[in-house]
Amino acid sequence: MSVTSRYREAWEGFWREAPGEPGAVLWDAEPALTVGRHLTLFETHLTEPGLPMVDLGCGNGTQTRFLADRFPRVVGVDLSDAALDHARNADPAGQATYRMFDAVDKAGAEALHAELGDANVYMRGVLHQAEPDDRQPLADGIATLVGERGRVLLVELSESAKPVLMGLAQSPAGPPPKLVPIFRHGIAPGEVADAAVPEYLRAAGLTVLAGGELPLITTEYGPDGTRIELPSRWVVAGRTA
Repeated sequence: MSVTSRYREAWEGFWREAPGEPGAVLWDAEPALTVGRHLTLFETHLTEPGLPMVDLGCGNGTQTRFLADRFPRVVGVDLSDAALDHARNADPAGQATYRMFDAVDKAGAEALHAELGDANVYMRGVLHQAEPDDRQPLADGIATLVGERGRVLLVELSESAKPVLMGLAQSPAGPPPKLVPIFRHGIAPGEVADAAVPEYLRAAGLTVLAGGELPLITTEYGPDGTRIELPSRWVVAGRTA
């Protein structure tokens, strides 16, 4: 099983058109405001921080490079060739490595685990974008990468984020510029119930170790000049408590 071609093509089209400069993409906020905050939650639960760190859905690699400054081996993986091109171009020193990867593909997840061994996984805002039938296989793929010793930090938009985004999209002044290409390419946020997120991980054989709420900072600003923040939830899970 692998993700639908529609989903893959939507992301490929989005990243092909995305500007290369920092902050040009809605969710590509400064790492100190995004992955940096998430790491303060994650590091408490990393029993083996020396394991490879996989940034699943790495996009243009902004957050991946931040991770590469802090962990010995970081691999950014994404479905989109165009996203990976952005990531490699922005990382000429090769702080991290980047590769095409479909976590829904069981054989692909098993092959990457065979290569890396158990890994810690950081995933931000991927599950709610996946097709409904792909969400459990995606969680299963994460569990394969984590193995017996790794941990996953999964950050997802809350249910309450969708009305915020829809309100921005339907603003009388028009949607914020960075929101326009997201909807144009058909990658508007899906609906994942807050309670369903930890259940996908549990069904994949992982134990939920911690969780909570933390706003997801964006690079876009509202009409009043304040930065747009989206409600999100985070979960840390691993094979054993």
